[in-house]
Amino acid sequence: MRLTSEASSSFLEHLAETRPELLPFGGLSGTGTTPLQVPHATTIVALQTGSGVLMAGDRRATMGNLIASRTMEKVFPADETSLLGIAGTAGLAVDLVKLFQVELEHYEKIEGTQLSLEGRANRLAAMVRGNLGMAMQGMAVVPLYAGYEAGSPRGRIFSYDVTGGRYEEHEHHSVGSGSNFARGALKKLWHPGLEEPDAVRVAVEALYDAADDDSATGGPDPVRQLWPVIYVVDDGGSRRISDEAVRETALTVLAGRDARGREA
Repeated sequence: MRLTSEASSSFLEHLAETRPELLPFGGLSGTGTTPLQVPHATTIVALQTGSGVLMAGDRRATMGNLIASRTMEKVFPADETSLLGIAGTAGLAVDLVKLFQVELEHYEKIEGTQLSLEGRANRLAAMVRGNLGMAMQGMAVVPLYAGYEAGSPRGRIFSYDVTGGRYEEHEHHSVGSGSNFARGALKKLWHPGLEEPDAVRVAVEALYDAADDDSATGGPDPVRQLWPVIYVVDDGGSRRISDEAVRETALTVLAGRDARGREA
């Protein structure tokens, strides 16, 4: 293995130079013509809250017309102050999450300071762009990134396209197969200054609407006791909302929908 003469603050650049085969897309040529049947992650939502930002994801992964997994987790803490959600080819997306987490940790160790939120969003864009060859084969990775910096008036949300294009979203956003339906719910239910419990409910409502119309999105599942994965980040850092709290909110949402259905 060839060593670089100077330590780089980018773990991605170091890996690309010394061990490119270890990159999620490093050993894949992307020259085939037939899309592979592999699990795909689906719907992620993010919304600004009164104190930061919240991100939530359903638990279903699909492979063609089959349910590949009912328990997949698609939202992760990227570091102490930001969150990363994944949609698209599940295997590549999970590897991208792990690489991005190491990238941020490596930068902080080399530079002795944390990369700005905008800088982190740009680093993620470069990683997505590196997967373009596979995206052209139908194996795209489309993340959703959100974070909060101390002293900022609000959290920030960044979306991406398969070419690595990075776009800052305002108020709320959703990616994945059920995103159009989730965005409709977010438009109706979101308002500035949402407290955390209300933001959790808005996210659950949006995922429920997505699951209602998109077969690739899994809604709350009381039979299997499966609930959306929800994280928040604010002045206190990133943390996961407990399954019990999400369960209570989801059951309230389901009861409300059921009551409206009976009244109709």
